[in-house]
Amino acid sequence: MIAKLTGVIDSLGDDWALIDVGGVGYQLACSASTLRALGSAGEPASAYVETFIRDDRMQLYGFAETGERDWFRLLLNVQGVGARVALAILSALTADELTQAILAQDKTAVARAQGVGPKLAQRVVAELKDKVGDIGMGPGAALAPVPAAEAGPDADAVSALVNLGYGRSEAFGAVAAARKTLGDKAAVETLIRDGLKELAR
Repeated sequence: MIAKLTGVIDSLGDDWALIDVGGVGYQLACSASTLRALGSAGEPASAYVETFIRDDRMQLYGFAETGERDWFRLLLNVQGVGARVALAILSALTADELTQAILAQDKTAVARAQGVGPKLAQRVVAELKDKVGDIGMGPGAALAPVPAAEAGPDADAVSALVNLGYGRSEAFGAVAAARKTLGDKAAVETLIRDGLKELAR
């Protein structure tokens, strides 16, 4: 199984990259964020690879970081999500943004991906909410869900920010950051105020 490739970018398409490794070209299906991270034709590049072998065909999927590859694997466990849809979700949301959307149960953010309707988006956030902790990534991974006993002020603060026009994921992230700074006893008004400060940065 091919797990990683390091070589030179030969050419790029809308959803693929061709990497030349010692004279052998490997075509990888990639998300938009991975294509941006890889660079331009002629530049050196490395990609983590997920290998699928079906019937008489081998398909390689490339990822600029292990966090995105891990999300790809996790997304494939959701009914109705195949490799193409998983890449579409990872094109619409970075790995950290997807983590935040799942924690916030923000189906609207997930539904921005091409080919993902509201029902599938709801299934994604519902089925993966308990699995986010299995993936260790960047800042988004630090936004742990608020325990149920403390959910009142946090949920009210998120709701207030959403009513002000912010997206659920960004409101959730701002309140989570405010809670981390303010501590467990912060009131909803304080969370809203500091949440707005976070959003203004």
